[in-house]
Amino acid sequence: MKTLSILLALTATPALAATDAPFFSLYNTNFTVGIAFLIFVGILLWAKVPARITSMLDKRSTDIRSELEEARALREEAKALLASYERKQKEVIEQSERIVAKARQDAIHASEQAKLTLQDTVARRIKGAEDQIAAAEAGAIKEVRERAIQVAVAAARDVLARQMTPESRSASIDASIDQVGQKLH
Repeated sequence: MKTLSILLALTATPALAATDAPFFSLYNTNFTVGIAFLIFVGILLWAKVPARITSMLDKRSTDIRSELEEARALREEAKALLASYERKQKEVIEQSERIVAKARQDAIHASEQAKLTLQDTVARRIKGAEDQIAAAEAGAIKEVRERAIQVAVAAARDVLARQMTPESRSASIDASIDQVGQKLH
């Protein structure tokens, strides 16, 4: 094919063409160009170039169609994936809100429990302090009574010792012995 195109290129040179030659002569430029064009078109048809170009274009359009379909499928898949991620994000947000709400409720509950525990502890300590105060008060009262009894006994002894004579002492002792005897028998 290269040889034929070289041969045609050499025969179609302007040096061989003449403008004053008859139309159907190889020396006429228009006629030579027309014949070269027809031969060129014939060679293209004989080599089935239009069919090859058509098949290449058809193949290219098929490839483009398949790429478009693949792109559509990828787009749909991406939309589905995006929707899935948005749904998961919404679920995660809702779950985190539930966790925060639960944590707040737990904190409020723990605070209330701590207040109750503190109140119980304070009440027990106050009760313990009151019990200690009452015990100290009772001890003090008992001590004061004992001291008062001691003072009263000492005072009574002094008074009796001053007022008693030896005969009244003997009579008092005898009366006490009789009383003890009656109570024991």
